[in-house]
Amino acid sequence: MTAKPMLQTPPGGALDRFFGITPAGSTVPRELRAGVTTFLTMSYVLFVNPLVLGSAIPIPNAFAKLLVVTALAAAIGSFLMAFVARYPFAQAPGMGLNAYFAYTVVIGQKIPYQTALGAVFVSGVIFVALSLVGARQAVVRAIPLPLKYAITAGIGAFLAFIGLKNCGLIVPNPATFVTLGSFGAAPALIAVFGFAVTAALLARRVPAAIVFGIIAATLAAVATRAAVYPGAHDALVPFAGLANGIFALPVWPGGLIGALDIRGALGLGIVTVVFTFFLVDFFDATGTLVGLAGKAGFLDARGELPRARATFTCDGLAAMVGAVLGTSTTTAYIESASGIAEGGRTGLTSATVGVLFLAAMLLWPIAGAIPAAATSPALVIVGAMMLERIREVDWDDYAVAIPVFLTIVAMPLTFSIANGVSFGVISYAGLKVLGGRARDVDPLLYAVAALLVARYVWLS
Repeated sequence: MTAKPMLQTPPGGALDRFFGITPAGSTVPRELRAGVTTFLTMSYVLFVNPLVLGSAIPIPNAFAKLLVVTALAAAIGSFLMAFVARYPFAQAPGMGLNAYFAYTVVIGQKIPYQTALGAVFVSGVIFVALSLVGARQAVVRAIPLPLKYAITAGIGAFLAFIGLKNCGLIVPNPATFVTLGSFGAAPALIAVFGFAVTAALLARRVPAAIVFGIIAATLAAVATRAAVYPGAHDALVPFAGLANGIFALPVWPGGLIGALDIRGALGLGIVTVVFTFFLVDFFDATGTLVGLAGKAGFLDARGELPRARATFTCDGLAAMVGAVLGTSTTTAYIESASGIAEGGRTGLTSATVGVLFLAAMLLWPIAGAIPAAATSPALVIVGAMMLERIREVDWDDYAVAIPVFLTIVAMPLTFSIANGVSFGVISYAGLKVLGGRARDVDPLLYAVAALLVARYVWLS
């Protein structure tokens, strides 16, 4: 009697089977490491988002409550990507849209923050509806491959710009707009040290090089008492220690959870606000997801993203959940590229990010020990990695090369992924028509270009 062969269990067991880690060419330790990397590079949202929104939300203990809401929104958004879409894309309340929410809508237009939260929720409903009917996927299919490569490269340039800005190596200048900062300043020195460590480890093919670089720069900042931590009146100060210990209990976010006013958001007077939230985040999130997918190698031969319907639906659901919790639009984060660069290829990466954001509600004093200067090198290096696909662009075809160039440079120069995508789509469609090659373009792309032109006319 022949014994039956035993079934082979995948190396990662249940996690491997659920997330498809081995088929993706990854391992459980690599996915966990990638999740830690992504969390470290985007953990600043725990403190920046409450600072921005707190200026417009007049409730007691606003900062602490908004920190909890930010962590919850990031955790739930990342879990949606992890368990539904199963991609390594982390989500959190988006920078830029939170500033629009606080300074333009609430403070500038005097719209109650509850109504603004309702507008975020309504825009999320529209996202989900368009994702379920396949409209967002159709837009992605209509974007030609060269522009998809350009979006990935543009996000890389944008990440590098953010990294250089965060450590003070790029500073404002009234004569030239931007200029080189001081290499003698503490944030720049810490960033240069972290960059050297990370780059050297990468050159030696050391696993987790980006994580080690962030940790090394953080330890250097703490040990040298470098003035790289936010202090009073926007001044930078040395690390003050963990005055309240490692743990800090979260505060119940009363006045935020369930405070949204959907009826007010549906009023005619706020249609423009809903439209802006929807349109900007539509192209911002779509561009981010396409760029990250390109970096991770998820796009197929036609440049399409598998499981696109689930992925885009998760993006819309995250915006809705964030609004219910009490924060501005939750969306995919370009910092996910850092985890992808560390080898993250499945939902276990984003699940790890979600768990760490939940832990941050108790361990946020430790997260506060990581200065922006320590994560800046990771953003610059990951940005460089995201430029690799532009070598596949036909630079001799100016009807392609010019839109690709505009897409790449517009993102960092306008500080907006949505603007980069818009400039690329509009110029691509326009140049194809002017060059007598109108049939080369998907008809849907012409409709999208017209909508984007209308948006700029409206905003003007």
